[in-house]
Amino acid sequence: MQPSRATSVTALSSAALLGAAAAWGLARLIERQRSRKETARAQNQSRLSIRSAIVTGADGMPSTPAGKLRKLLAEKKIITMPCCYDALTARIVEASGFELTFMTGFGVSAARGYPDCQLVSYQEMLDTAFSICSSLRNTVCFGDGDTGYGNAINVKRTVRGYAQAGMAGIMIEDQVSPKRCGHTRGKSVVSRAEAMSRVRAACDARDEGLQDIVIMARTDARGVEGLDEAIARCIAFVEAGADITFLEAPLSEAEMVRYCREVPGLKMVNMLPSGKTPMLPHSRLEEIGFCIAAYPLMLLSAGLSAQLEALRRLREGQETDSLQLDFERLKDVVGFNDYYQEEDRYRV
Repeated sequence: MQPSRATSVTALSSAALLGAAAAWGLARLIERQRSRKETARAQNQSRLSIRSAIVTGADGMPSTPAGKLRKLLAEKKIITMPCCYDALTARIVEASGFELTFMTGFGVSAARGYPDCQLVSYQEMLDTAFSICSSLRNTVCFGDGDTGYGNAINVKRTVRGYAQAGMAGIMIEDQVSPKRCGHTRGKSVVSRAEAMSRVRAACDARDEGLQDIVIMARTDARGVEGLDEAIARCIAFVEAGADITFLEAPLSEAEMVRYCREVPGLKMVNMLPSGKTPMLPHSRLEEIGFCIAAYPLMLLSAGLSAQLEALRRLREGQETDSLQLDFERLKDVVGFNDYYQEEDRYRV
């Protein structure tokens, strides 16, 4: 039996209504997502403005490491950030004219004879943070806070400790402890709820403490649960109060673009040769939307390369002078000339 003309019209009308309802629902969803992003962006900007006012001295210049970092971030241009792992590498970063560095857990672990698998303790990282910050005059430093070294209460202690050491910022991540380098195998992440608990605790420590500190929230979910989950976590981190997000190890330029397009607020990218993320020029990274380009292993890797070559030459009876600094230059780099100036200043 063939359907009647009225029945066909009714079916078509129902389909049209369903289609219109679906379109309306999709439009509402898109609008809610846009509103959420705009709200998060406005809240983040408000937090930046309030803290900048708090940490500004009478002369209008930032008076704390975090204030200096916030001023750099407010300039809205990409910041090149070579990473350090001890006081000496921090000194040479500053002497080379960089305004921002980062205490890398990979490097600190390596300097103590371990791979970056969280074999180095919170206290060892804190000791290194004090050493690095005491060696810097104007350059400010981020600290790698790993997973926070325990539960949410430990995260708060870690954030406060880094702030007391003089760190301008701290990075907290969502890996399962013991964590490992984001570009190596075997990593896993905690649930989104636990990751959010860590970030909220970090932000509370910032807001409740006597010293301001910039909070960077990192996710390693891209390599474990996919890009959608990684982006969702970054959005949630911003909504929880994180100042900066860091989506570790995107696999393509298209993924980097999507991250910057969908996540509000400030974002950092890692530039690691032979790593999982494409190496892009600064101009392109800035165009995509990143505010910090980190070079986590450049100093460690370049230093090891030179040392291995020097040892090879020495073992084989070849000259090594061409690989070494002139002694006068070496003394200057490690601080003898600064010491001599202070010595003359207080000579009796």
